[in-house]
Amino acid sequence: MTIGSLKPPKHKNVQKSNRLDEKVPLLPTKQEKHGGCEEFDGASFTGAVFNLSTTIVGAGIMALPATMKTLGLVLGIAMIIFMAFLAEASIELLLRFSRAAKATSYGGVMGEAFGKCGKICLQICILVNNIGILIVYMIIIGDVLSGTTSSGIHRAGVLEGWFGVHWWNGRGFVLLVTTLVVFAPLACLKRIDSLKITSGISVGLAVVFLVITVGITLIKLINGSISMPRLLPNVTDLTSFLNLFTVVPVLVTAYICHYNVHSIDNELEDNTQIKGVVRSSLALCATVYVMISLFGFLLFGDATLDDVLANFDADLGIPYGSLLNDVVRVSYVGHLMLVFPIAFYPLRLNLDGLLFPSAMPLLLDNLRFALITVGLVTLIFFGANFIPSIWVAFQFTGATAAVCIGFIFPAAITVWDRHGIATNKDKILCIIMIVLALFSNLVAIYSDAYALFKNVSPRK
Repeated sequence: MTIGSLKPPKHKNVQKSNRLDEKVPLLPTKQEKHGGCEEFDGASFTGAVFNLSTTIVGAGIMALPATMKTLGLVLGIAMIIFMAFLAEASIELLLRFSRAAKATSYGGVMGEAFGKCGKICLQICILVNNIGILIVYMIIIGDVLSGTTSSGIHRAGVLEGWFGVHWWNGRGFVLLVTTLVVFAPLACLKRIDSLKITSGISVGLAVVFLVITVGITLIKLINGSISMPRLLPNVTDLTSFLNLFTVVPVLVTAYICHYNVHSIDNELEDNTQIKGVVRSSLALCATVYVMISLFGFLLFGDATLDDVLANFDADLGIPYGSLLNDVVRVSYVGHLMLVFPIAFYPLRLNLDGLLFPSAMPLLLDNLRFALITVGLVTLIFFGANFIPSIWVAFQFTGATAAVCIGFIFPAAITVWDRHGIATNKDKILCIIMIVLALFSNLVAIYSDAYALFKNVSPRK
């Protein structure tokens, strides 16, 4: 498939200007000195890859080894690769119809295809999805650094283990400092390309986690302390078959980056590079996903928890195991801290578009920009402090808002085909995509709801 199949004009500035929809609350492509905004010469290919990769790799990576426990290695790895190709196909269709509609945002192409209602539906889905995952990020950061108590059992955080229990390493204070020192400054950056350095560091920290996991697994393989993992799912009855679908929201969420693709495309120096950016990012992330799923499941086997990070709270049975546990947890917390602004960026834009659809671009209104930023950061901070655990809610988010953003909306735009550019193959693919998404996620919602009311884990 070819992303951006319509050949762009020779001069990118002209093309971007023609595509700009003043009702779409996204950044202009290249801002000249206007309204207090500095001149911007365009984003680089490498920076775009880092930003898109950071959008993709979030908290979902910690749940992927558990999908291996449910699906088995063979089916699990096959599903990770399949979902990468499906994500590439949906992004290709989204960008192709964006070119035809001269839309510079996901909301713009949804509005062009389905009117105001379509655009509002997308914006609401992005709000639900991104607020949910950002609260999850902050909860994980608090759990790892300050510890967590569940069923009367307290798991010490990294700071508690290092320094003991003090007021300054309590959950509320740690999250407040993290918000003021890390989240707030990064959330105030107005261009997504400004986050390319932190995104590169974030990808590097995810690789650190991967390398340590691979190293520990290889050591335990050599000393013979790892048994052969299950290759295929263990299906014995209808309930165990339906439980296979509980991994679908995790796999869907793992590749959701569609809400940032247009922002990255708009800032590229040469927007014909977006095809390579998307494919490079998906290839990089799929490789990381396969390796962390494989080696994480090899390392912990059937003891793999829904959040594999929790497995690194126990004795690994190797020299310096305690030190490696801390390095793994701290590196992942650092990764989440730097992922936060990448997910926050489209959240702010879509909330602004929902509340102020006819206002000037958010970039040019400093007061509105500041108020929305402060309001959202405050909401997420209090959500993380007062919601004890939202992993179940995270599964429901993946089965609803995320699947709409990643697959159902792009497929619906293609099937509607207002510009007559979709092939029969495209429409057949999209119909299959919609049917699979709806069926799989309805079953996943049912299974998660049943497990919630019965107070049992769907993966047990």
